Amino acid sequence: MEILLIDKPKGITSFDVIRRLRRELGIRKMGHGGTLDPLASGLMIIALESATKKLSEYLKLDKEYVAEIRLGERRATGDLEGVILEEKDVPTLPEDMVRKTLETMTGTLSLPVSAYSAIKKDGVPMYKRARKAEAKGETVEDAPNREMKVYEAELLNIECKDNRCAATVRFSVGSGTYVRSLAEEFGKRLGYPATLQNLRRTKIGEFNIKDARTI
Repeated sequence: MEILLIDKPKGITSFDVIRRLRRELGIRKMGHGGTLDPLASGLMIIALESATKKLSEYLKLDKEYVAEIRLGERRATGDLEGVILEEKDVPTLPEDMVRKTLETMTGTLSLPVSAYSAIKKDGVPMYKRARKAEAKGETVEDAPNREMKVYEAELLNIECKDNRCAATVRFSVGSGTYVRSLAEEFGKRLGYPATLQNLRRTKIGEFNIKDARTI
């Protein structure tokens, strides 16, 4: 057994998964092929023993996510953890218009990454700068841009009520794509602030969440 496919639950970090598996399996040498935020759930590849040498290969694989995007709010972190920076009432949106907007999002996009990402700017991880600014009551908005590849963007569902809409979207993307950035861009193209309210990773390369075990 070289790798495990794990369905990470919400509310724990990716390293929490490693810690639990080390206790359960009695194996010390293991690593994961791609981080998931605590608020996200879904597929993780866990490499064991000598297979940890292949982790860089897993990191480069394409990925698939199912994202729930809240239209009507933009938040500091790009998800529901952050303070609200912008609000706007959203009417019931025509489904055809939403689908056509998603169609414009395929291809290579140059988008700002989340201010709370681990990407370094001037040698300092973005999230450290953001947390420091947060402690002073400030926000960091000068996040660097990154090229992100979107192969497919499919609307699965949209519900509107109480001046907000929630769109469930399946994104098939290249490695290094930030779904929080896609959520905000989706909102911009519709004319509304947006934030990620739920995220689930369903595929990494040919590996599928259907074959994963829970912890």
